[in-house]
Amino acid sequence: MSGSSTGKAVTGEDEVVDLCRELIQIDTSNYGDHSGPGERKAAEYVAEKLAEVGLEPKIFESHPGRASTVARIEGEDPSRPALLIHGHTDVVPANAADWTHHPFSGEIADGCVWGRGAVDMKDMDAMTLAVVRERMRTGRKPPRDIVLAFLADEEAGGTYGARHLVDHHPDLFEGCTEAISEVGGFSFTVNENLRLYLVETAQKGMHWMKLTVDGTAGHGSMIHKDNAITELSEAVGRLGRHKFPVRVTKTLRHFLDELGDALGTELDPENMDETLAKLGGIAKLIGASLQNTANPTQLGAGYKVNVIPGQATAHVDGRYLPGYEEEFLADLDRILGPRVKREDVHADKALETTFDGALVDAMQTALRAEDPIARAVPYMLSAGTDAKSFDDLGIRGFGFAPLKLPPELDFAGMFHGVDERVPVDGLKFGVRVLDRFIEES
Repeated sequence: MSGSSTGKAVTGEDEVVDLCRELIQIDTSNYGDHSGPGERKAAEYVAEKLAEVGLEPKIFESHPGRASTVARIEGEDPSRPALLIHGHTDVVPANAADWTHHPFSGEIADGCVWGRGAVDMKDMDAMTLAVVRERMRTGRKPPRDIVLAFLADEEAGGTYGARHLVDHHPDLFEGCTEAISEVGGFSFTVNENLRLYLVETAQKGMHWMKLTVDGTAGHGSMIHKDNAITELSEAVGRLGRHKFPVRVTKTLRHFLDELGDALGTELDPENMDETLAKLGGIAKLIGASLQNTANPTQLGAGYKVNVIPGQATAHVDGRYLPGYEEEFLADLDRILGPRVKREDVHADKALETTFDGALVDAMQTALRAEDPIARAVPYMLSAGTDAKSFDDLGIRGFGFAPLKLPPELDFAGMFHGVDERVPVDGLKFGVRVLDRFIEES
């Protein structure tokens, strides 16, 4: 597609909204057990959009329906290290009855594109496609090779997406030393003279755990001193109410210094309640980067009201700060006690990189060109991304999916939340910033 019916060349800004809507309309719900529709249709959609402008994308299917798309763009100087831009096409499930607009409609309302994946992360997928398609149509090569990866299964740990490609097709990422992806580059307006853009340079490690207590089965009418449900419930209650100590990582210290400078005050990480109250929609993200967390998420036991079961189970979403895994696991065992058996369902490492270098300079330059009051600052993501898998190949990862957001939008609440949506103007801003970033990087 080289132009519109009016003869005007189609730009990335022109088509990013439609790309985002069409991606949202492809249901790629990931239930973590292959019961969803899979990502194959999205992989084929992306491949078609890339092939239309002359690229040669390849689709890799790790399990029926679980597909990822990868393509390489030749740069002006192929001898330079390559840049990886990766995004996932799967989304967490959504219950349509809870939403104002259907989660797979991609409807435009109130200046936003609505739907599951609008910020996590079909917005970045669409922005990347829009920028790449415009550059290919106009013959603008990037300064260096770029590898594009649109991945399956990120929402369940990446086993059938990034992990599969890293383990079985590492040659696809030959020469890549740096990468950008999701949950970074979004704005927080401090005042009329300053807008911070949070770039993810660190992310917590993960221990998704199953807790088990074995007890003595028996009749529900009897006096019973070895009830597995009672023992497990007390342990889960202790864990759920436990407040882990604040730990100041390098990333947190850098962020607090930048934020303190912006607010004109020195910030104490041990006394953050007042500061977090000022951070609006990003407070949840920052608050969770202060300490380890362990949230009970599932309980299971019993099969009849008058039968005391011999076993009770629970699942916990545990996240630990970089450098604090051993402390975290020791705290867990102390809190849970000797009766509780703990085993990992899925575990992954923490990541942390420094906020410096030419790639960071390119982010700063691109943001300021489109928003004169922009200042990029590092932060830690409380969750994890596919960057963990690519780190195994020595690829240094950043979260940089640039969005200029209205101050009133609860951005953190959009992730996995009801009524997820992304501003139309934010998508177009992201296209401009990404295009300039590629040119500068």
